[in-house]
Amino acid sequence: MTPRDPLPRTWLYVPGDRPDRIGKALASDADTVVLDLEDAVAPARKPAARRAVLDALAAGHAAHVRINAPATPDGAADLAGLAAAPGALAGVRVPKSEDPGELCRVAGTLGVPVFPVLESALGVENALALATAHPLVAGISLGEADLAADLRVGGGEALAWPRSRVVVAARAAGLPSPPQSVWTAVRDLDGLRADTLAGRRAGFFGRSVIHPAQIPVVHEACAPDPGDVAWARDLMSQVTERGGAAGNGAAWIDSAGRFVDKAVVERATWLLAAADAVRPVKEGHT
Repeated sequence: MTPRDPLPRTWLYVPGDRPDRIGKALASDADTVVLDLEDAVAPARKPAARRAVLDALAAGHAAHVRINAPATPDGAADLAGLAAAPGALAGVRVPKSEDPGELCRVAGTLGVPVFPVLESALGVENALALATAHPLVAGISLGEADLAADLRVGGGEALAWPRSRVVVAARAAGLPSPPQSVWTAVRDLDGLRADTLAGRRAGFFGRSVIHPAQIPVVHEACAPDPGDVAWARDLMSQVTERGGAAGNGAAWIDSAGRFVDKAVVERATWLLAAADAVRPVKEGHT
């Protein structure tokens, strides 16, 4: 993903065993739809969910899939089904990620972008190794409910360090800023908005969602301040006029008396990428 590519703001999870909801999710305003074969599906329903997901992909509906943990029998069946079936698989979310070698096996088997989800203390400790395990690793994120259980904490501020860890690992690996985990209080949209804004300040961008009502709230929270965007566009125009000097390591004082160097230009580039994300990405649509 280049700096000016549109960035997904919302990753809408939908149970794989609910074809009716899959259709609604694909028609929603979510930037990315994730067909879930893992936690949203009861064990007895996993074969039916797998068939429904494969049918949706075979019909040409581009979507991501969250498989079961690859080392489990259901995970193995997910991989075999996705590898053998034609379709529009856009990427795979790999839960309970801890082992870089296992992640490489998933990437090699499917040949699509993979997104490890860190849900344990060991996964967090291996964050950078997972983020750099294979060229097809396209992003990392936390699964905070499982992580909190593994750490025996109540969530919230107790997860401040793992959150910083995943942000740093993603950027150290050259990956996009990670999306936040699901906001489980579906009706508390004010809380969702406040938490998403706080996540942006902490280095996250976008988040996983589980209900269509959460989508516009997250999209709004991801939009950068218009004044910041205007500043960034003006600055990049100055960079162009100067022949890209700041991007090559030179620094100068702009017309408003502000110091400009490579780091300032990189911030402006990121702001414009975030502004571009305001236009729909729609990976879950045909």
